Amino acid sequence: MTNIIECLKERGLIEATTSDELLDRVSRPIKIYIGFDPSADSLHVGNLVGIVVLRWFQQFGHTPCVILGGATGRIGDPSGKSVERPLLDQETIQYNVGRIRQHFERILDFNHPTAKPLILNNDQWFSKFSLVDFLRDIGKHFRVSVMLAKESVKSRLQSEEGISFTEFTYQLLQAYDFYHLYTEHGVELEGGGSDQWGNITAGIELVRKMNKQQVYGLTFPLLTRSDGKKFGKTEDGAVWLAADRCSPYQFYQYFIRVADADVIKLMRMLTFMPMDEIKEYEKKMSDPQYVANTAQKRLAEELTRLIHGEDGLATALKVTDSAAPGSDSILHPDMLREIAKDMPSFSLTRPEVIGQKYIDVMVKMGLIASKGEAVRLISNGGAYLNNQRVDDPQLRLVESDLIGEEFILFGAGKKKKMLLSIH
Repeated sequence: MTNIIECLKERGLIEATTSDELLDRVSRPIKIYIGFDPSADSLHVGNLVGIVVLRWFQQFGHTPCVILGGATGRIGDPSGKSVERPLLDQETIQYNVGRIRQHFERILDFNHPTAKPLILNNDQWFSKFSLVDFLRDIGKHFRVSVMLAKESVKSRLQSEEGISFTEFTYQLLQAYDFYHLYTEHGVELEGGGSDQWGNITAGIELVRKMNKQQVYGLTFPLLTRSDGKKFGKTEDGAVWLAADRCSPYQFYQYFIRVADADVIKLMRMLTFMPMDEIKEYEKKMSDPQYVANTAQKRLAEELTRLIHGEDGLATALKVTDSAAPGSDSILHPDMLREIAKDMPSFSLTRPEVIGQKYIDVMVKMGLIASKGEAVRLISNGGAYLNNQRVDDPQLRLVESDLIGEEFILFGAGKKKKMLLSIH
């Protein structure tokens, strides 16, 4: 396959394009940009689709351009949001921009001979504008009736929260990004999630009015599960791409647990696995002899390697093996000390642990919500202490349960682990 659009369509990574002419235009090298606002010091799994799209374009010889929204991040995009984002100070935004940049440095190829990535911060050009100049030179090209008709604005106007003038103007800023990138860097294509359609078309229209030129847009689907909920959300919050926000082990475990109904879709959208291999896994999953979770393991390995590298994957696999219920591997304190930072952990004093009921400690750690839930877990055979099944709800912890006098490994089910350290 030689056309990037056809490739992305096959993998379910195209929601819509603004022109059928784009298919022909990408037969020659093109520059594509996607913007990422630094609302946190890490991107999350939901943002990964955009990064993957950029890398696919690069693999087809097109130049990926990343815009880190140092300016737009101070405003906040209302798209897909039911309430206004908290406004961040400039120091926090600059810190977040520096952190987020690292994701792209890992995933994109900065040694590509013809399509080396371009990373820019839109604060570089917006900081040079005065308010009056921006309103006079750019604002005059926008009609309020059209701005009000954008879905991101309409949905917020109809909500109890409403929309502030600050957020209302966001589409002007993103539109100007496209105009600036086209004028200064020859960028002809903007990509974004399906909720960005209004912002993208606003930019295309601005370029048409100011430059009399055609540029293009494409959107990709938002990452959702088979039940309609967003991917990347857990009880503990987002699944972050930064290792200090979500360890390689936790990241790996998230994808090991995805439902069968979602695993093939995620292989298509988030990995660079060949389609023939993905189709083979899809075929295997319908075979009665299929071994459960085989596809999930392949997915988890592929994505952990992509985000955290070979070292991160090796760590995730080592921790997974050590924490496996009923595992024959001996739990050494040195090993547990090494993996402590890579799995959920909790700390208690010796009197809070020794002599106390197993179920009470589980609740105190937050591994289980209530004693009743802990008792049910034990009766269903899903409670573990140092990888060994717990059968007695009255079990009390003793000195011999301590590994190296400082650790105890708790398990709730086969996949939820927590390491308790004694201080």
